[in-house]
Amino acid sequence: MAKNYYDILGLKQGATADEIKKAFHKLAHKYHPDKKGGDEGKFKEVNEAYQILSDDRKRQAYDTYGEAGANGFGGAGNNGAWDFGGGANGQDFQFDLGDLFGEFFGGGRGAGRRSRRGRDISVDIQIPFAESVFGTERNLLITKIGSCDHCQGSGAEPNSKSKTCSSCNGQGKIHETRRSLLGSFSAMRECDACFGTGQVPETRCGTCSGHGVVRKNEEIKVTIPPGVNDGEMIRLSGRGEAAPRGVAGDLYVKVHVEKHPTFRREGDNLALDINVKLSDALLGAEYDIKTLDGALKVKIPAGVSSGEILRVKNRGIPMAANRRGDLYIHLKIKTPDKLSKKARKLIEDLQTEGL
Repeated sequence: MAKNYYDILGLKQGATADEIKKAFHKLAHKYHPDKKGGDEGKFKEVNEAYQILSDDRKRQAYDTYGEAGANGFGGAGNNGAWDFGGGANGQDFQFDLGDLFGEFFGGGRGAGRRSRRGRDISVDIQIPFAESVFGTERNLLITKIGSCDHCQGSGAEPNSKSKTCSSCNGQGKIHETRRSLLGSFSAMRECDACFGTGQVPETRCGTCSGHGVVRKNEEIKVTIPPGVNDGEMIRLSGRGEAAPRGVAGDLYVKVHVEKHPTFRREGDNLALDINVKLSDALLGAEYDIKTLDGALKVKIPAGVSSGEILRVKNRGIPMAANRRGDLYIHLKIKTPDKLSKKARKLIEDLQTEGL
């Protein structure tokens, strides 16, 4: 059954590039096989859909010709070359979608071999509220498929020469034919021995057995920018898993921000509540409060009402161009639970004065 890449990402055909990217990030995080409850099959399907719809040429071919059109540009199929046997006169019909679409969009085999791409990976980290405001750094130790340090990803022992791959005779591709009830079906696939390069090392690397990649632990420094939001995703291009003779995927870091006992975020501003004594609300006072930037004296004007807000400029979330949001202080006038006889007499006197 043909795949509907838009349905896989939960989108309509007219979706924008930004909508496609957001849908992919959400579903990739949900189905990632390294997460509890992840689904590797769904994750691969989502990744396949994104690879097609995020590429303008592939998407145009897919919208026009369907899944076969997308496969003609090196998508999730057979690298573009197709044969169908058993025609009306018993003949085999062969055509190459890579060459066909190349005439329309300037691609095809003349555009060169498409590089392999490693798997994207995602991790979750949790940071304190103050670090989300001012930014921070984290060193993550991740186990993943990475480039072999011994051969630097070449798959060959140091100073070893290359030779023509005997599996594909230096073509980088292998032609396979299978028979079915509909006749012969042939396809071109990338050579597994040389990974499509047509060349193999005379002496394979003893560490990675010539693959150029190994499973290893890698420490990665992640810079958390100031003002990061809870649930925001940070992308580190090329820090995902490596691919033999190809390019590495991306690393996605999802940031979870701990709640603060005093402060809360309101857009680019910070807010907090302070309790003000009734006498201070009537007569005015100065309060010492502890902000994320340090101690701050706040003047409470005489005659304030409960619910009034004081604004302190440039004590909020850092923004672009060295600007910051503001700090909003919400005043809550605290009414005493009990009154002494003296206090009650004073309040009664105020009542007599009409206050």
